[in-house]
Amino acid sequence: MTDTNIENPLVSPEADEQTDVMEDNGSTLVLYNDDVHTFDYVIKALMDICRHTEEQAEQCAILVHCHGKCNVKQGSYSDLLPMHTALLNKQLTSEIIEN
Repeated sequence: MTDTNIENPLVSPEADEQTDVMEDNGSTLVLYNDDVHTFDYVIKALMDICRHTEEQAEQCAILVHCHGKCNVKQGSYSDLLPMHTALLNKQLTSEIIEN
């Protein structure tokens, strides 16, 4: 048996280096195409909710129309969640994808 000092227990050097830290590596807000809403409706929603310029919103609306989806915003999950909810409230289909 080894004699272990209670006040100074044996700790491996790796234990101090291994710290579980949850990092927000960023997330992406994706907008999906539908056959219901007009370009103007989507553009206005992106300007109001995601704070896009008119040009950014138009480009995203075209990409959504042509490709079926578009990454409209990147940031932390907590920053994107209110935008995602607001898009859903406007009956637009969106999703947050963690990077």
